[in-house]
Amino acid sequence: MAKILVLDDVADAAVLVKRIMEKKGHEVSLFTDEEEALEYAGSCKMDLAILDIKLKKMNGLKVLEALKKTDTSIHVIMLTGYPTLDTARESLELGAEAYCVKPIDKVELERQVEDILSGRALPSSA
Repeated sequence: MAKILVLDDVADAAVLVKRIMEKKGHEVSLFTDEEEALEYAGSCKMDLAILDIKLKKMNGLKVLEALKKTDTSIHVIMLTGYPTLDTARESLELGAEAYCVKPIDKVELERQVEDILSGRALPSSA
């Protein structure tokens, strides 16, 4: 299956996403620190990143931008508990394939990941 990077400054949220993805057979690397996640992604090829927008040190959109500079082929799903049209638009412009609102809907997240990894995804919006 896929190698997935999960970044969320709230450890419980990151663990939830990790568990959902591991149950689907994916290999998941979990991070709560933006710099550690970017360093890891720079040294290991990842298929998908699931990023929270609101982080401690950086905005998740900046992480998305940095990831895409390192690896243009990485797929990205943005998560947020504070959805706005601006962040949705910017996420998609920076290369995210999906923008999902918290609380996380397990079935929706599984569907988004499956669609993105299989090439069936269409960009979503808030």
